[in-house]
Amino acid sequence: MTAPFRLGIAGLGTVGAGVVRIVQTHGAALAEKAGRPVEITAVSARNRGLERGVDLSAYAWEDDATRLAHRDDVDCVVEVIGGSDGPAKALVEKALAPGEHGAKHVVTANKALIAHHGQELAEAAEAAGVALRFEAGVAGGIPVLKGIGEGLAANAISRVFGVLNGTCNYILSEMEASGSDYRDVLADAQRLGYAEADPSLDVGGIDAAHKLAILAALAFGTRIDFGGVVIEGIERITLADIRTARDMGFSIKLLGLARMHDTGLEQRVRPCMVPEKTPIGALQGVTNAVVAEGDFVGKCIFTGPGAGAGPTASAILADVLDAARGVVSPAFGRPAAGLTAAPRLQHGAEHSPYYLRFMLADRPGALASIASALGAAGVSIHRMRQYGKGDPVPVVIETHDARRDAIDAAVDAIAALPVSMEPPVAIRIEEV
Repeated sequence: MTAPFRLGIAGLGTVGAGVVRIVQTHGAALAEKAGRPVEITAVSARNRGLERGVDLSAYAWEDDATRLAHRDDVDCVVEVIGGSDGPAKALVEKALAPGEHGAKHVVTANKALIAHHGQELAEAAEAAGVALRFEAGVAGGIPVLKGIGEGLAANAISRVFGVLNGTCNYILSEMEASGSDYRDVLADAQRLGYAEADPSLDVGGIDAAHKLAILAALAFGTRIDFGGVVIEGIERITLADIRTARDMGFSIKLLGLARMHDTGLEQRVRPCMVPEKTPIGALQGVTNAVVAEGDFVGKCIFTGPGAGAGPTASAILADVLDAARGVVSPAFGRPAAGLTAAPRLQHGAEHSPYYLRFMLADRPGALASIASALGAAGVSIHRMRQYGKGDPVPVVIETHDARRDAIDAAVDAIAALPVSMEPPVAIRIEEV
């Protein structure tokens, strides 16, 4: 009989418990697909006595998660502790290091760990001849890394983008559907468990940026560069922006986008207006979607549940099955040691049309001063509309294609004008 493939699971929150539940529920099917039994032999978490809804009595317990890397009865470490450093990083580094007990395969859902340390971890895995896989770290249950890294391997990818954070998509789509403001919908998301008590990683765009950095490295064959991602969250998006976008035929989404230019790699996470009658524009709730554009295949759309115990655990077990079958391939689709750092696109050099919103004093010459500031920055107006009456009065402008640095210069100049009553808002309009 073929020897079992033995797992050590570090972290027994909702995702870790979900992995245990799948192994216990579908053990026979997993064995058939892997060609060998898939078994859990040891687990680790901070609180041994916590009720997790799964039976752990058959597994050895380690108070110190790093001990899983030294066990003779563990072939693969499943890391779902979380965090870019600390115990998660220490465990993965030890698991990938050849030693008395040999290097272990590693499967992780930890996008922060990979975004910050993916290059050195991938090099360590390849040197040791073991797998490092992290499908569950990007878009939850959607097999987007396998889809891009393997399914689209024959293509040159020109652009990869998508809605990469379910919390933000829930907030923005619920604001649009219910007419409630940002703070009320965020509180509702926290009550439903879609947002953490401290939601800053999600609403600030950092979680999406971790995922985008991983996608960009895989899509373009470059070293991962989280520091090169321009990040802007959704905190300043108002219900007025949501309503105006809909009136203009757009939806507002927190969009992560990576594109390789002749002069460097563009990586950004920012709220964008996208046409509402597109798969991205119509995306509702906590669903994620990723679009990859290849030179031969064209546009491919991957969509599905981007988080949650079941979808994330499902992605983890898919990676486990590959490792159990003996599939050991480069983590980023190419040998890690050969990956080179892409130059970063100069900040402000990216360009597109923009939505601009101003709150102006209702006095003669206000609009003329706005138009003059835009013209001085080299920004051309496509259409302008005043919404309602009052003092101040909201004025919305859609520009023609413009560089971001020109938009920023115009917005800064307008913010300093006496007729500007509130900080202006600039939202990129993206063709998806």
